[in-house]
Amino acid sequence: MAGHGRYAYSALPERPVYDWPEGKRLAVYLALNLETFDFGAGLGAELAPGGPQPDVLNYAWRDWGNRVGAWRLRDMLDDLRMPASILVNSRIYRDCPGLIEAFRARGDEIVGHGRTNAERQGTLSEAEERALIAEATAVLTREEGRAPAGWLGPWISQSRITPDLLAEAGYRYLLDWCHDDQPTWFATRNGGRILSVPYPQELNDIPAIVARKETGRAFAEAITDAFEEMLEQSRRAPLVMGIALHPYIVGQPHRLRPLRQALERIAGHRDTVWLTTAGAIAAHAAERAP
Repeated sequence: MAGHGRYAYSALPERPVYDWPEGKRLAVYLALNLETFDFGAGLGAELAPGGPQPDVLNYAWRDWGNRVGAWRLRDMLDDLRMPASILVNSRIYRDCPGLIEAFRARGDEIVGHGRTNAERQGTLSEAEERALIAEATAVLTREEGRAPAGWLGPWISQSRITPDLLAEAGYRYLLDWCHDDQPTWFATRNGGRILSVPYPQELNDIPAIVARKETGRAFAEAITDAFEEMLEQSRRAPLVMGIALHPYIVGQPHRLRPLRQALERIAGHRDTVWLTTAGAIAAHAAERAP
């Protein structure tokens, strides 16, 4: 049987127990995906089944997220005093001037997320994938004044060598895998390693709302239920709870209202949970994760 060779099996109850800062046991981070798409070509989430290209219905729905939804989410995060990890397609600096800058001004973490979400990286040759990572990294480094520490592939797409290429490009953590509730080390070629920070697929609005057709209120209830259960479970071990959001989905007013209520519930526990970013989780766990 084929295996990935990146990490060995490890049962959560058998691992060493450590704390997040201030003795907290549950780390909560918001991953806000700011993405750009090609008009008339390429991949893209669909509100309704798309017709022949140019698929104006779905392209405009996604574009609304950058023009309107992202700004409403920014305001909500300001109101709740919650940080975020902003997962950035590098071409958004060109396509949506001022958008990333608004989240930078909040002090949010900027995370690499490929060039555009109209493509996948896992289907590319090694040279092509290396070039994609290098191009996106160069843009983010130039615009932000420092290299991003973390990466999520567009469409959570990885080839068999993506962790190797990310480690070789200087990345300290990746977000693509949802195999655990704690950060874990991945082995990479030539004796290297890179940390995997848990990224949610259940508490992710694309699988929940686009794929499973859940309502915004059902998605918000899932966030609240997961938070309360993980808060209880974290008495036994340090845990990571991520929430993945896309402005063109949860920025819609009828979904934003229940999302706001769910996040207000979490923010009300800021004295007992660590409201943070994926990068801060990676930095803390790098010295502690087995």
